[in-house]
Amino acid sequence: MAEVQASGAGESPGTVAELTQALTQARQEADNHRDQHLRAVAELENVRKRAQRDVENASRYGLEKFAQELLPVLDSLELAVSNAARADIKSLVEGQDATLKQLLRAFEKLNIKPIDPVGEPFDPSRHEAVMAQPSATAEPDAVLQVVQRGFDLGGRLLRPARVIVAKAPGA
Repeated sequence: MAEVQASGAGESPGTVAELTQALTQARQEADNHRDQHLRAVAELENVRKRAQRDVENASRYGLEKFAQELLPVLDSLELAVSNAARADIKSLVEGQDATLKQLLRAFEKLNIKPIDPVGEPFDPSRHEAVMAQPSATAEPDAVLQVVQRGFDLGGRLLRPARVIVAKAPGA
């Protein structure tokens, strides 16, 4: 037993030195991990701020693009109003037609598409039925007439089409 204690006592200084070295190494690794953690947290915060700024810019510049597309339509309408007293009916109609075409081109550039479902089955997620009308020629629940066109923005409904829906005669 004394032999074990002596050899144990002889190994203690070596063990303490090893433990001190291991502790120093563990502290360095802990400091390194803490530094990496702080850098990761800072990078995450930078990414979050950058993403927030990108969303704000996308919203701001998206609206700017929309406004730029509509400005020529506004100019055309202002010109029509200022010339209305001096214009004849034919030129007013031509001006309105040109302005409408300008607006539709702007919508096309902005990926705004009209919903014109005549003859299609009624779809409550894209259409709003304002009335049902008996029809001998159309399938029941088919769209007979569009009262007000709907619009879609890149696959997302902006406004449902207001429609008259067919119902079976006598129903």
